[in-house]
Amino acid sequence: MAIFDIKLPNRMAKALRLANGDVCKQQLRILKKLLHKARFTEFGQKYHFDNILMQPDPVKAFQQNVPIYNYSSIYKQWWHRSLENKPDVCWPGKVKYYALSSGTSDAASKYLPITNDLLQGNKLVMIKQLLSLRNYTDINVRSIGRGWLLLSGSTDLQKGIGHYLGDLSGITVKKSPFWFQPFYKPTKEIAREKDWNKKLEEIVDNAGDWDIGFIVGVPAWVQMCMEMVIEKYHLNNIHEIWPNLSYFVHGGVSFEPYKKGFNKLLGKPLTYIETYLASEGFIAYQNRQDACGGMRLVVSDHIFFEFVPFDDRNFTPDGDLVENPEILLAHQVSEGKDYALLISTPAGAWRYLLGDTIRFTDVSRSEIIISGRTKHFLSLVGEHLSVDNMNKAIQLAGEELDLPITEFTVSGEPHGSFFAHRWFVACDQPVDKPVLAAVIDKHLKALNDDYAVERKSALREIFVEVFPEETFLKFLEIRGKMGGQHKFPRVLKGGLLEAWKNF
Repeated sequence: MAIFDIKLPNRMAKALRLANGDVCKQQLRILKKLLHKARFTEFGQKYHFDNILMQPDPVKAFQQNVPIYNYSSIYKQWWHRSLENKPDVCWPGKVKYYALSSGTSDAASKYLPITNDLLQGNKLVMIKQLLSLRNYTDINVRSIGRGWLLLSGSTDLQKGIGHYLGDLSGITVKKSPFWFQPFYKPTKEIAREKDWNKKLEEIVDNAGDWDIGFIVGVPAWVQMCMEMVIEKYHLNNIHEIWPNLSYFVHGGVSFEPYKKGFNKLLGKPLTYIETYLASEGFIAYQNRQDACGGMRLVVSDHIFFEFVPFDDRNFTPDGDLVENPEILLAHQVSEGKDYALLISTPAGAWRYLLGDTIRFTDVSRSEIIISGRTKHFLSLVGEHLSVDNMNKAIQLAGEELDLPITEFTVSGEPHGSFFAHRWFVACDQPVDKPVLAAVIDKHLKALNDDYAVERKSALREIFVEVFPEETFLKFLEIRGKMGGQHKFPRVLKGGLLEAWKNF
């Protein structure tokens, strides 16, 4: 059964035929569609969506009338009412699903509304990404029609009052369309398993019965799964049991730090495909092989985007948005600059500060990379160290010293009258810590001018602590963050840093 030959529902097929056109017009169309559908909700009535739609410039009117929200403010003012089973709050009807997510912060779990309209939009983007494999020079059609192993959260969702709670990945699998069922692995029984360790064991036990062409998941958990399969069946590499495995679809964290250890598990190269699927919506996906790490922003589908330049004029030193920040649209951005994302979605998120920062690598193609988090960056003394800087430095240090560094995190701390960075690194090989610290420091100086300047001033020391990878995974386990979309935070601050120190 060739997946390219599947007959899709008419509504979905029509949406997929939309031509790529002017970004400004595409985004205006999406905003109008969102406003029109939500005009009779409580939110739409309060902010006069009908009136906004009648204005000569609906985008400008939307920005003037609707305030910017973060999770705390929109939940406190609006979303808690939907969670109490009230209809038509921020989106028409009742919200039947909520994704539980704490991201990589130390906050309590967030309850993010997941509507059928959002899931429908996400599915369209998933199909577009699948069809974009035609742009790859080494496409393996045979593998596309094989099994797809999704290392997702449990599909056995928690029952609330009129709704269900769970990981977005678990909700997505539970609501997956009929035409995808023949390809999906593991079995429905295994997918329902809530204990992540038991789920992995059951996947490993059944691995010999499956012909896997695609693996989808967070790199750390996929690597662990493959290692367990190789160990159980006494294999030299994963391709001895899954010879048709050709694609790894990943997201959530930079894959570069994992690639060295990942490749040791393979009998032949894989095609790596990056996605940006947040709990709030499908933001971007890699759609061509020569994208230089960039993913295509989904400007023509179901999300309206706004961009806040991530700089000192728009954000406080703690990463909080200032009042009246500069706001740009998709056709006004520049390459090479970091922007915080505001999104409006068909799940009732309106001008919602996602918390991620992105950087455009190709404006003409609307291609981006994830550069970090508004809160998860280090700037103790003005070094402005982004997650992207950290990922690249770890990658280069691992290559230079021939070390498979699978996880890392960083904290800032006082050092006498000055300051220091402390790196916690996962590596199962012997490491000369002072040498690793010096190499990381060297690459960061080359990557970040502000960092280089502050290393001559108030940022006096760089320390490295090395632990087995198991230590990092155990920490996630005791915090209930095993598997699914959970990943280790790249910067430790506040309560999360204290929990790590205590651990």
